[in-house]
Amino acid sequence: MTNFFENIPVRPRRSLLSVPAINVRALEKIRDLDCDGVILDLEDSVAPDVKGAARENLGRLFSDAPFVGREIIIRINPLSTPDGMEDLKLVLSCRPDAVLLPKVEQPADIHDVADLLAEADAPQGLKIWAMIETPLGVLNAASIADAAHTPDGRLAAFVLGLNDLRKETRVPSVPGRTYLVPWMMQVVLAARAYGLDVIDSVSNDFRDIAAFGTECEQGHAMGFDGKMLIHPAQIEPANRHFGPVEAAVAEARAIIDAFAKPESVELNVINMNGRMIERLHVSQAERLVAMADIIAQRKAQKT
Repeated sequence: MTNFFENIPVRPRRSLLSVPAINVRALEKIRDLDCDGVILDLEDSVAPDVKGAARENLGRLFSDAPFVGREIIIRINPLSTPDGMEDLKLVLSCRPDAVLLPKVEQPADIHDVADLLAEADAPQGLKIWAMIETPLGVLNAASIADAAHTPDGRLAAFVLGLNDLRKETRVPSVPGRTYLVPWMMQVVLAARAYGLDVIDSVSNDFRDIAAFGTECEQGHAMGFDGKMLIHPAQIEPANRHFGPVEAAVAEARAIIDAFAKPESVELNVINMNGRMIERLHVSQAERLVAMADIIAQRKAQKT
């Protein structure tokens, strides 16, 4: 069976810092931060009476020097609101890497925005990300992810929003996220089935770094690519917990080298140090090595 996603470029998404677009001081600092991406928020963190001012802030931000070495995403208000349409006009003007849609609940939410971007001749590199943060969004996660298969399929990632999901389901916030785990895994499964990245939800208490680290470990173990953050103090632990482990990278390189040997080129399974390794592990190893190399190159450029 053909894997439609083998050629998707690898991009680290360990740490996605959400910054309110109304906070000028925070916007001025983002170019110096070591996060993989920044979500410039025009929605939840911006009061209704200052959304216009927030858009003006982002317009000025993008008119300055370009962003280098990180992904830039703009989270807009729902298109059903006047602010949502104005936000989308700003996206078309600024051309970030992606537009993040709030409270996505059905494939039409993706298709409608994709159509608007196509009509505006937006570059194909301008992707769509979807917040999955309602019961209906979780239930429809697979059909929403399937929107990535349309001819103009711009959908690239899911971002889990647990605060809204807790509110709508009345599930309390408790350590370990025990009663949310089945829904979280459902979103991960839908994303993986259709080749999307998937980002874990924010951790609200940015002062408790130990608890944040535990949540990162859990998210990584569940298959998330990274975490949405609300404070710069969370960047380093997110990068560490979701980043490639040195021993795993070394093993990945060994797997690639082992299958590249002349005697192994035609084999689907090899014995490597007493372990049976299948050829399907090569693509996984190549992705891990590529990720580690990208992170190392970015780090070297900053030193």
